[in-house]
Amino acid sequence: MTASGLLEGRRLQLARGVLLQCIMGGYPPARFYGGDDGDLVLNADPRQIHRLPWSESPRALAICDADELDGRSSGLSTRGLLKRVLARYAEHGWQPVVATELEFFVFAANPDPQQPFQPPLGLDGRREDGGSAFSVSSGNGLRPFFAEVYRCMEALGLPRDTFMHEMGVSQFEINLLHGDALLLADQTFLFKHLLKEIGFKHGLSVVCMAKPLARTPGSSMHIHQSVVEQGSGRNIFSADNGEATAAFYHFIGGQQAAMADFTLLFAPHVNSYQRLCHPYASPNNACWSADNRAAGLRIPASAPVARRVENRLPGADANPYLALAASLAAGLHGLECELQPSAPIQGEFEVPEELALPCTMHAAIERLKRSELAIELFGAEFIEGYIASKAIELASFYDEITPWERRVLAAQA
Repeated sequence: MTASGLLEGRRLQLARGVLLQCIMGGYPPARFYGGDDGDLVLNADPRQIHRLPWSESPRALAICDADELDGRSSGLSTRGLLKRVLARYAEHGWQPVVATELEFFVFAANPDPQQPFQPPLGLDGRREDGGSAFSVSSGNGLRPFFAEVYRCMEALGLPRDTFMHEMGVSQFEINLLHGDALLLADQTFLFKHLLKEIGFKHGLSVVCMAKPLARTPGSSMHIHQSVVEQGSGRNIFSADNGEATAAFYHFIGGQQAAMADFTLLFAPHVNSYQRLCHPYASPNNACWSADNRAAGLRIPASAPVARRVENRLPGADANPYLALAASLAAGLHGLECELQPSAPIQGEFEVPEELALPCTMHAAIERLKRSELAIELFGAEFIEGYIASKAIELASFYDEITPWERRVLAAQA
């Protein structure tokens, strides 16, 4: 809308069904969002209205809450779901503190989706061959792109912690500074949008797919989580003597109890399971461990004040609002029900059957369908609508025959 319209407070409305739109553009049946497909109101968060620094003509972006016409938050809004989870923490006098680690690939422009992605040409005129992981000079070939990324992050107030070249070919990671969960969800969303837009300006394709390249590590969105007391800021996971508290173990127990049910919320696309089927550093399990990257729930080495739980299941393709809402709701479920976790694991290990997670999108849909916990925490309206949308996406995928099938199966008798 026009800037004058926003400043005048003009009401912006949107059909309810848009919140369940499939990634291909279609919709599930209207019964999942109200038979009349009536309107929602988009209310801009005044703290999240940003002039877009990469835009050549003046443009701004406003992050909005999707509210019903009577003022209630829509049950289909993932930002609204996260706000409700945070309100439940506040009822206990608690506030989650989170950080996200986002991995992504920077490729050359890819106008033909039938062709695989390629690394871009660097400043030396060559394409990266995959030997640059964690090198101090690994980003030099894309220096103009990253210089604008950093400049625009600063202009948008997105504080970054660390940046590195990850293990994949032309794969990178930026860690956002820890803070309030809603703020971090907004910042993660803005950062992903920023990457895409600046990539276009530089003739690059920035990809946040979970697994864009075969035989290459996928891209995650690890979530670091702790809980502090409102007012004092004391980390409830650590006692005064520095030891872990009962609350710390209850939080882990809740994560373990919900991870299988919530896998589709963390891994929302067919491609998400390509990453989880190759589990090095992308664990598809609900085991927990101190500083073991093969565990789905890792406890990073830290001082007691920073004791936290890292959820390593979400991919870079996850909706940050929904992933944070699901992970924090699972932890709160454990705190409220005083759930106990399994024994921790160390070293190389076999995943116990009860801690294995769905490894296909179909299995994840079926698990979420059976989840009473998901209905309890997020409401039937959202869970049933989300499943309906994802089922359409999976059916669309099965409507296509892949090159592998033509290459390998066509010659069979």
